[in-house]
Amino acid sequence: MEPKGTRASAGRSPTAGADSGPTGDATKVVVLVPHLSRRAEGEDVPRRSPEARAEEAVGLALAIDLDVVATLSVGLSQIRPATYLGSGKVEEIAGIVTAEDAGLVFVDAPLSPVQQRNLEKAWSAKVIDRTALILEIFGQRARTKEGVLQVELAHLNYQRSRLVRSWTHLERQRGGFGFLGGPGETQIEADRRLIGERIVKIERELEQVKRTRALHRASRKKVPYPVVALVGYTNAGKSTLFNRLTRAEVMAQDLLFATLDPTLRAVQLPSGERVILSDTVGFISDLPTQLVAAFRATLEEVIEADIILHVRDMSHDDAMAQAADVEGVLGDLDIDPQDHHRLIEVWNKIDRMSTDDRAALFNSAIRREGDERPIPVSALTGEGMDALLAAISQRLSRERVSLKIDLEASDGEGLSWLYRHTEVLERRSDEEGHLHLAVRVTPDRADHIERRFGARRLPASRRD
Repeated sequence: MEPKGTRASAGRSPTAGADSGPTGDATKVVVLVPHLSRRAEGEDVPRRSPEARAEEAVGLALAIDLDVVATLSVGLSQIRPATYLGSGKVEEIAGIVTAEDAGLVFVDAPLSPVQQRNLEKAWSAKVIDRTALILEIFGQRARTKEGVLQVELAHLNYQRSRLVRSWTHLERQRGGFGFLGGPGETQIEADRRLIGERIVKIERELEQVKRTRALHRASRKKVPYPVVALVGYTNAGKSTLFNRLTRAEVMAQDLLFATLDPTLRAVQLPSGERVILSDTVGFISDLPTQLVAAFRATLEEVIEADIILHVRDMSHDDAMAQAADVEGVLGDLDIDPQDHHRLIEVWNKIDRMSTDDRAALFNSAIRREGDERPIPVSALTGEGMDALLAAISQRLSRERVSLKIDLEASDGEGLSWLYRHTEVLERRSDEEGHLHLAVRVTPDRADHIERRFGARRLPASRRD
């Protein structure tokens, strides 16, 4: 039995060996984690711990139900153009692959098509790199039509880059008749044409999805409910936090990329204001550029969000490196990760930390001033949820306009409208039965309320 996706294009796959297929069990995988020495990487490049990298690589393999039979951390002084690894290491790994009867080798690094091809020949096993495996995981996780299209688009763009002329099954075929016939369409050109046509079709369908999402966002703005988006490294606890805040049942497991398709739910803040909370796909280091481009329609929920919660797993050894990866993806989306007026850091999984580490974490958070101060929480136990909701409410209130409104007691329709479309801060009745309200609204709605109810704006000092 083959794991789903490891041979998605069996037969004439651009990523499969042309001369001889894998000889081992396709469900068994050897995981290789190459890493350059500090001298090769450069002193200024932040380094992840080899243990954390290996743990993540194994997690990626387990995410599609592969049987990890061996994990090797391989130190490199330089990358070899032909095989990525040195010849001695290639021979050593060939022996391990044979001994373990593995039909698949996962190299946790980006491989060129030539490197992949040479390693497959040397090991008599199928070889996939980090990008290919992440694409396969996304292929399994996608549930909606949009998600399936986005993954297929990313996969086709990746496959198109794998078509190289050095493979015998793509050699040129003759066309026409006799000696006068010119060369016909090569197999590689036919593959490129078919892939290109499919890419164009998917891009058209995704453009329609993008327009539909834009209409949904426009309708939400008419209500209007602010949008709060969750972002973070995969497995940082976003879905658990989403479930805690919304009392939903979104899939939340200790599994890389457990959530792929975006989910939106309404949440009521302590102030009574309602917001839309959006759970998005988790980020990861070296996230394939094909996926960032394909999922841009989905990630526009983040781009358009009023508040962004950057959820971090503070119990992880590589928490700092993971945060840098998330900030890099946010930068690719033209979102300033240092805009703390809009972005709130949520330091999650404090329940996993020792007493001393928790104390140090809270002290570190307190030392940060103003908007830069993170919110330590445990999405699992609920600790820190009140502080997080208060921080969201406080950020949103800054952009709101506070108004004073006088209503006749008989104007039940107007009162009902105000409760539906504004945040009512205060309500009192005078001796004559008139209602006096203080409400808070978005600036774009303030003018309408002033005209309809004769509202008066309150000074800034009274808006909180």
